[in-house]
Amino acid sequence: MKFQNTYRIETARLQNWDYASHGLYFVTICTKNKERYFGEIKNAVVETHNYASLQPTEIGNIAHFYWTEIPNHFPFVELDEFIIMPNHIHGILFFNKPDYRGWKLNSFGPQSQNLASAIRAYKSTVKRYANANQIDFEWQPRYYDHVIQTEESLHTIRNYIFDNPIKWFVETHNYASLH
Repeated sequence: MKFQNTYRIETARLQNWDYASHGLYFVTICTKNKERYFGEIKNAVVETHNYASLQPTEIGNIAHFYWTEIPNHFPFVELDEFIIMPNHIHGILFFNKPDYRGWKLNSFGPQSQNLASAIRAYKSTVKRYANANQIDFEWQPRYYDHVIQTEESLHTIRNYIFDNPIKWFVETHNYASLH
């Protein structure tokens, strides 16, 4: 598909959805070229249970901090499960707008008080901190989102987020041992 004679990537957004409306949104935001700016996953054994967690860099700590600040700038947003990984972030944002009546279909153009504006503000704040502190850091231009529409889906996504560090460690460790 072309826009102004240039090829463009089709949107993955739901065309019949208002991303400012009441609901749960699963978001994945990646770093440019999947660089591991946020840290490394380390493995540990705690009381005979395998456990993996991010050993964050400075920008990893900042990415975590500013994620927790989203509700201070978007009071209708409540944080659910989230995780900072070496090269991406997974998070569930709950837009608590039960009385929302301004339904507008997803469209190109200025975005305000919706998912795109919250993610844009988050990404720009982390990037601004990196620039101000001379930290090498870049975001991938877009982000992935999924509108969570069932309890089963919410449960599955929460588990996916929670298990992400151990899966990363196992996959990375297995890959490294094969090469």
